[in-house]
Formats: sequence, structure tokens, C-alpha cells
Amino acid sequence: MARAQAKPIDVLIVAVPETAGSALYGMMDVLMAAGTLWQQLVRLPAEQPLFSVRILSPQRQPFDCGNGIPVRPDFGIVDDPTAPVVILPELWLGPDEGIHGRYPELMEWIPRQYAAGAAIYSACSGAIMLAETGLLDGCEATSHWGYRELFRRHYPKVRFRPEPNLVFADPAGGIVTAGGTTSWHDLALHIIARYGSPGEAMRIAKVYLLKWHDEGQLPYGPLVRHAPHADSVVKACEQWLAKHYPERDVLQRTVARSGLPERTLKRRFKAATGTTLIDYVQNLRIEEAKRILESTHSPVDAISAQVGYEDTSFFRRLFKRRTGLSPRQYRRLFQPIGLNAEADAALPAGAP
Repeated sequence: MARAQAKPIDVLIVAVPETAGSALYGMMDVLMAAGTLWQQLVRLPAEQPLFSVRILSPQRQPFDCGNGIPVRPDFGIVDDPTAPVVILPELWLGPDEGIHGRYPELMEWIPRQYAAGAAIYSACSGAIMLAETGLLDGCEATSHWGYRELFRRHYPKVRFRPEPNLVFADPAGGIVTAGGTTSWHDLALHIIARYGSPGEAMRIAKVYLLKWHDEGQLPYGPLVRHAPHADSVVKACEQWLAKHYPERDVLQRTVARSGLPERTLKRRFKAATGTTLIDYVQNLRIEEAKRILESTHSPVDAISAQVGYEDTSFFRRLFKRRTGLSPRQYRRLFQPIGLNAEADAALPAGAP
């Protein structure tokens, strides 16, 4: 059960016109149900809500957030409200779109709350707003995997981690960032467990059918990203690699075709793309393996050879390191239901 308390814990959720309405109202709904909804459903004695959740915006006036969803703020920045829990939900921002220069009063208010003892939580691209305040400088943080390049360019002091769903910027959990779009589910459950109890978080997960994304973000993100750059030699290498990556001597041939010394090409490739040449080749191969696993029943050893690895055990280890899952686990997670059922029917009786 949620711990006994004198009154609900105040929570402020920040909303701006770029905010995603699903994350804003989903978070509100789940947090406000903590301590009461399960009890009602199973006919237990009524308990007090665990949280009192209100919306803070730069202005008090109603406005529409992402996709025209209406927002009626409870507070504007001028009210300077305080709360022990402050949440920055997802924003609708493009992968190259920062938030620099927007909402200066809000960017000052957030660090003030943290300095006063509030815990700051961000979900998905809400971490961009948090990074803009400077609170993430020198810290580990996560967001949607699609914003990795944005963080690299605009917030180089942030140690961005695209793989996990939750990252603690400090050991005490005073700043916590959550990963991709629906990782606000994980964040809400974490907040309920921290301020209520793990048992209450589990009950809310059961009520809302929320799934803890313990596999992280790695299985969902593309490994090959086309970062914009102006290095024509590197672009030519990328185009050639897109067709020849399975070949055994692909690295040597890439260097030869570039006309550059090997060390020079590797340095320019890393500067232009943000990844090393060998990592780029490995990512191309694993990305193709993912596609084959999603769409066929080909055995793993055949897929390994098809993408350029004769050593299947090495391929399995690399695949797990890049995606967070084994090839078999990945196929079970992402192969369409019809294909999965067909594969299961083909397995001998008793097969795992």
C-alpha cells in the first residue's frame, strides 16, 4: 500500500505549446490515480490520492499544445509556484530543432526549483528543455534515441545515453530523465514507487496495463543515422558502403577508394558522422540482420553469413551489444504476429 501521509504530494507538470498532449495528460491521469484507483476496482477501503497534480505554463491563459490539444494551466510563471516534484513531459520537436531562446523565465524557474530541493523529471524530449537550463551539464541523461545528434551538437556537456529508459543524473535521484515517447510510463511508475511504494506502482501498472520497458531503447532505434555533413569524401564512402558492407575486405577497400591515408579517413569519418568507420560497417550489418529477422524465418547462422560474419558466435555477441537483445529475442519482439505463429508451428514439440 501507499505510505500514510498527511496530504497528497504536490506535483507540477510543465506545459508549453510544443508539449505532447498524450504525455501531459497521460502522466496526470496515472499519477492522480495512484492511491485510489486500484482500491476502488477491488473494493478496498478508500485511500487518499498520493499526488496532487497541476499544470504550470509560461502564461496562465489557456492555449493549445501539440496537435491542437487544449491546455488550461493552473499556474503561470508569474505565480512562482513550488512543489517537491516537477515534471517536463515530451515536446514535439524535430531531430534538429532545439529550444534555445524560448521561455527564458521558465528556464530560470526550473533551476530555482531544483536549488530549493525539488526533484526534476523529464520524459522523452523534455530532456532538451532540461538540458537548456544547464542542469544536465556534466551529467548522464537520456531522451528519445532520435535526439542523439541534437545533444551532441547543442549540448556537448551532457553525457547522452540513448540505450536506457531511465537515467539518474545524480546518485540521489534529484534529476531523472526518461527515454523514448512512451517511456513516460516508466517514469510515472518510478515516481509512484519512490513517493508511494513499489507495490502501489505495480498496482497502477496492472490497472493501466503499463509495461516496464526493461529492454531499454536499443531494440527500437536505427543503428545507421544519416548525420548531415559537408565532407564529400566521407559521403562517397557512405554511399559505397551501403551496397558493399557485407564484403569481407570492406574496410580496406573503403580506404583504398577514398584516396586518403587510413588514419586520415578514419579521423574525417568520425568527425563527419559521429561514429568510427568500423562501427559504421558493423551498424550497417546489424541493421540488415534486424530487417531479415523481422521478415523471414532464416536461421541465425545463415543471417550471420549473409551480412558478412562467418563466426556466428561473434555475430550473436555483436547483435546483443548493439540491440540489447539476442537475435531470437529480437525476432520474437518485432516479427509480425502471423510470421511468429508460423515459426512456432514449425518448431518441433517441446522446443524452447
